[in-house]
Amino acid sequence: MLAPARRYDYVTAPTEIYRRSFSTIRSEADLSTQPAEMQKVAVRMIHACGDVDLVNDLAAHPRLVSAARTALETRAVIFTDTQMLAAGITRRRLPADSEVCCLIDDPRASELAAQWGTTRSAAAVSLWGDRLAGAVVAIGNAPTALFHVLELIADGGPRPAAIIGVPVGFVGSTESKIALAENPWDIPWLVVHGRRGGSALCAAAINALARESEIA
Repeated sequence: MLAPARRYDYVTAPTEIYRRSFSTIRSEADLSTQPAEMQKVAVRMIHACGDVDLVNDLAAHPRLVSAARTALETRAVIFTDTQMLAAGITRRRLPADSEVCCLIDDPRASELAAQWGTTRSAAAVSLWGDRLAGAVVAIGNAPTALFHVLELIADGGPRPAAIIGVPVGFVGSTESKIALAENPWDIPWLVVHGRRGGSALCAAAINALARESEIA
């Protein structure tokens, strides 16, 4: 098959696109606001959303990078709140046989959501059970899911190795991130304060934590 005629002047080489992108991010974003171990994570997240100002709202627990990376290297399960986020996690960056699990489509999640008057994303959290212990939790869309994780832990439930909490939205998003950052159990966390968030940002964080990037 022949390539279409080139009518625009644009960069096509993937490695050059990445190189220029990360170079631009490093020149425009004030990464000095982040600890050294968080800077590559910040670059990847900025790349995912195209907004260098994201770094001003990015915050993390001092042990977030080491705790999440250790858990991922030892094949800890990654629990996500949506299938979109699960799909965005690059499996080749994880050790073989690592599991990325989203139970939002489990029929039990719908039943519990109706019974409790909450979202399926939140109800699905209760299906994680004892496997939550030592897991990496990634919440990119539903503030209700993040609140529910924290409520389970408050009731004596298992504690994950780390929680990446960047739910997007206008209702509960800001508050859920504050609750995570102020969690009293010293569970390592990462948030983007305010309303911004989403699957792409959360997946970018996980992908950066899964394996040190040679490009960024």
